[in-house]
Amino acid sequence: MAGRRSAGGARRAALPARLSPQLATLSKTLPEGGDWLYEIKFDGYRILARIDRGKVRLVTRGGHDWTSKMAPLARALCGLGVRSAWLDGEIVVLDESGVPHFNALQNAFDSARTNGIRYFLFDVPYLDGYDLRALPLRERRARLEELLESNASEEVRFSAALSGDARSILRSACELKLEGILAKRADAPYVSARTTTWLKLKCAQQQEFVIGGYTDRSGSSSEVGSLLLGVYRADGQLVFAGAVGTGWNAKTGAELKTRLGELEVSRSPFAADGPVQSGRWSRGSRGAKHWVKPQLVAQVSFTEWTSDGSIRHASFQGLRADKPAKAVVRETPRPDPPSPRGRRRARSDPHGIAS
Repeated sequence: MAGRRSAGGARRAALPARLSPQLATLSKTLPEGGDWLYEIKFDGYRILARIDRGKVRLVTRGGHDWTSKMAPLARALCGLGVRSAWLDGEIVVLDESGVPHFNALQNAFDSARTNGIRYFLFDVPYLDGYDLRALPLRERRARLEELLESNASEEVRFSAALSGDARSILRSACELKLEGILAKRADAPYVSARTTTWLKLKCAQQQEFVIGGYTDRSGSSSEVGSLLLGVYRADGQLVFAGAVGTGWNAKTGAELKTRLGELEVSRSPFAADGPVQSGRWSRGSRGAKHWVKPQLVAQVSFTEWTSDGSIRHASFQGLRADKPAKAVVRETPRPDPPSPRGRRRARSDPHGIAS
């Protein structure tokens, strides 16, 4: 078995009780120099699987145990035949075209029908008595691929590296309506932190936002008209980041209204120096604004940030249950690498990635 091989950097160690995932840094530019691997950026939930003597635990990036919600997947992982492991990957539901669909994943949990969930594994920090985190990514992935080839299943799959040059890979991903790609240094260790050895490059801007309020839909008080969104800043205040009023149907709009109605409060949760309180925010002002406890997290796509810190042309993708509201901040791309003297200024392509 792959985990039994010995190699420089792999060391015998007890199975860690807990493990925090390595996180990628948002980037607007493709990496230059070095040895990089590219993978699909899946539109799903990040899950770590802990296996100890045949017992499987499925843990979210926030440390919550979701094993009971995904019993079919836990059984499939038992079939891998490993004694002990930490496996890292993303759970998704695929549409008819084989493309991950976030709303379908959310619906699977809402209906308690999780048979269709697929788990794409891309890393193995620990396997059968060996801590592999110090190994280069390429070696960890080779062990993971070997493990999955020997124990193939419909539910548990390997996230294969994409072949080709980075720009072509990203363009193809965007044309296929995928969320984007991940660039990972093939020679880097596994680190339980946000690092620049893992970069995420998105086809469109998308991130999580905290719902701090809503307006009623015009002509239907049983549905939401728009969601008022925010992100937390360094001082712990929830700052207004705009609104989203599209991306759901009547059924979802009514469900959102019911859930938000249970959280309604009399005072705004947004920072007092934001545009909601100052009167600079106009969208939705024709309808009453309802404030809610800032507990629900929405996944939202949008075209850009305005100069005053609001998002434009937003579309609701679904609610996220895998990330606590307090952890939601504005994602900031890493600074562009300095250009060598004499290089032409970077050109932008249709997907907003500098060349």
